[in-house]
Amino acid sequence: MTAGIASLLVYIAVILIWNLIFKRKIPEAMVVAWIAILPLAGWSAAPQLFLDCLASAGKQEVVFASMAFIYMAILMKKTDLVSRLVQILNSVFGRIGGGAGYVSTAASILFGTISGSASGNAASVGTITIPWMANSGWTSHRAATLVAGNAALGVSTPPSSSMFLLLGLPGVASTLSAGDLYVTMFCAGGWTILAKIAAVRYFAVRDKVGPVQAELIQPLAQSFKSGWTSLLIFIGILLPVALTMGPGYEFLTAAQSFGKKGMRSISIIVWIPIIVSWITIFEGWSRLPKTLRGWLDFNMSTARSFTMAGTTIFFAFAASHAMTKLGLGPDMSALLKTLILPKWGMLLLVGLITVIVGGPLSSTATVVAVGSVGYIALSSQGIPPSVAASCMLLFSSITFFTPPNSPPAFIASGFAQVDPMGLFKPLVLFYGIPVFIIGVLVGLGILPVI
Repeated sequence: MTAGIASLLVYIAVILIWNLIFKRKIPEAMVVAWIAILPLAGWSAAPQLFLDCLASAGKQEVVFASMAFIYMAILMKKTDLVSRLVQILNSVFGRIGGGAGYVSTAASILFGTISGSASGNAASVGTITIPWMANSGWTSHRAATLVAGNAALGVSTPPSSSMFLLLGLPGVASTLSAGDLYVTMFCAGGWTILAKIAAVRYFAVRDKVGPVQAELIQPLAQSFKSGWTSLLIFIGILLPVALTMGPGYEFLTAAQSFGKKGMRSISIIVWIPIIVSWITIFEGWSRLPKTLRGWLDFNMSTARSFTMAGTTIFFAFAASHAMTKLGLGPDMSALLKTLILPKWGMLLLVGLITVIVGGPLSSTATVVAVGSVGYIALSSQGIPPSVAASCMLLFSSITFFTPPNSPPAFIASGFAQVDPMGLFKPLVLFYGIPVFIIGVLVGLGILPVI
């Protein structure tokens, strides 16, 4: 067995043992697993590889970007910006049959593209919309199903901790840029959004759910007047995208003051959270601290979130560098060439393995366990890197619909006060299977992405 493949097997085994058997957190498991593979370089070379890994991880823009997105989400929660967006959405969709379900789905889409957390999505959106749906004609069971099913948008739409982690895995980091994956995932995630809206429509018709109660709907003029500034956050998303692709990119590339080199230095995943955070501060200034001491206390309260995510992603890149140096990429490519499978067969195989492995694991742990292997396997079939990575993220998001480890289902059922085990059948049927099919069709190019 080559050192590259051995390093991947040791890495996965240590993480699974540390997480599942010793019941330790994933960030800690990542550190231990990274240290465990260093001796495979040889005892004399291990110390230098140790230092090289730390240096490589420290230079990754994704590490900073992941922290910036977390801070952005915390600011948005602090300023209650999402609630003002929901009010506007309610004014638009509330009069439609099953309108509360559409608003809950739209809120999950918005929160998912901002927070990147499925559990956070279920908790934040579920707190507001589950009681609301229950009061507007939806059963508590169905309301919990919708919130749990939509929560996976925190992974299947960028950004997400799983996306950042995948970018740091061996075989991925050296072949795929964060900007390319960000844009492709928006497109792939868009197909899952359409599937979730279709699910709301099906449930609304099947359960004969009417519009939201009239007294709960503000006139659009009123909700827009009180919350229109919350829409400014989309400028923070659209502006970096417009500057780094399409006509905007071509125009600035041709300009002497910018040029190709200058435009390549603009990173979507760095500038989106920065711009959106500034807009959030501006929009929600009245709800934020006004003193230096207040800001210090606020920032200190965010430390735990940064520690967990930062450790995971930083040491994912450190381990990626180690396995790359040990030759994992060429070793895996050579091994996968021995598998004679058509493209659709490889997609089905990788998807099924990801779902099976993800049953007892979180989405993050699933990406760690099979992310690089699945990505390399799909890439070996001629699937473009950003598409292969998007398929892996779609497959890994299915872990939120399957027992036994589905935090959004347990969170949503807690809010609705229903048995969580009763959610899994509709979650698998109306959310898990459609996302799996979308992942396969995206990989085959039948569902187009940019």
